[in-house]
Amino acid sequence: MKLLTALVITLTYLSASISVIDSFDATFVQTITDEKSKIITYKGSVLASKPQSALWSYKSPISKDVYVNQNLITIIEPEIEQVIIKRITSDLNLFELIKKAKKISEGLYEASYMDKKYLIAFKDDLLESISYKDEFDNSVKILFENQKQNKKIDPTLFTPKIPVDFDIIQE
Repeated sequence: MKLLTALVITLTYLSASISVIDSFDATFVQTITDEKSKIITYKGSVLASKPQSALWSYKSPISKDVYVNQNLITIIEPEIEQVIIKRITSDLNLFELIKKAKKISEGLYEASYMDKKYLIAFKDDLLESISYKDEFDNSVKILFENQKQNKKIDPTLFTPKIPVDFDIIQE
């Protein structure tokens, strides 16, 4: 009986541990593979903080910053001196996706959102990768490195810094 109780407590802790991420800071490599096996690779860093703030800073092959704040995305593209600001109706965010994920094997979880499946991998309690098919049926994998979870992140980092001479497109 004690073994069963210990097992239940351990399983409860393990399944709960993935949902206690309040902030996330990492570098990433994002690969997009199309149906002809052509691969595009992006590299950069990401900062995210609950409830729904994120900054994806792409460094290669192009430079751009993608700010997500509640239902607003701001994309700053320095190479073309352009900013795109658009409202999103989706309530998808990294933290909710992780929270709703169901364990399918050791370190591997699956979550569904708007008829799309996401595979979420953890290693040593750190978010390691997210894989999914995008709206064009491309395979997308985001591999995280140098992860830091639940550290304090300055909220001002999620405020877009738009140069005054950039063109602004509102969608």
